[in-house]
Amino acid sequence: MSVSDEDFEIMSRQLGRKIRGAVEVSYRTPDGQPAVVKTTPKLPDGTPFPTLYYLTDPRLTAEASRLEVAGVMRTMQERLGTDEALAADYRAAHEHYLAERNAMEDLGTDFSGGGMPDRVKCLHVLIAYALAEGPDRVQLGTEAVALAAAHTPKLSGTAIPADWPTPESLGTSLEAAMAE
Repeated sequence: MSVSDEDFEIMSRQLGRKIRGAVEVSYRTPDGQPAVVKTTPKLPDGTPFPTLYYLTDPRLTAEASRLEVAGVMRTMQERLGTDEALAADYRAAHEHYLAERNAMEDLGTDFSGGGMPDRVKCLHVLIAYALAEGPDRVQLGTEAVALAAAHTPKLSGTAIPADWPTPESLGTSLEAAMAE
């Protein structure tokens, strides 16, 4: 998959700046918009850019920000510290992320994205990762996408696949994720 001139222009408008290091559109919304771009580990000017999957769709970036402000990262971080299976899934997702990025170019670092493997630092990265690779790759990303659809239902079927797992099917809820 590559980035067409049209997708390049759309994603540049979405971000409000020229997109850099784009390799492919890794996720396109149900309504046809490019929403996640896969980027090179180094930008054309040589600057390291360890974020493999980058969220571009403004509907999704806004929702990721709303969920971050609502405390979702904090509750995910707490669960990561107490749920061994969740922590193992997160470590596996981290290792896969590194392998995918390093297959293009090894940056010589074990930093992946979103705070993996120990912290939940950025829902934008987790949502991009889950949408790019599907709901079976990174549980916390899959949950973040599900929470976005539950929090803003109009995203389901437009920006998020209508058949994406629900928070309840994943063993959580919007209320639990945003608990103080």
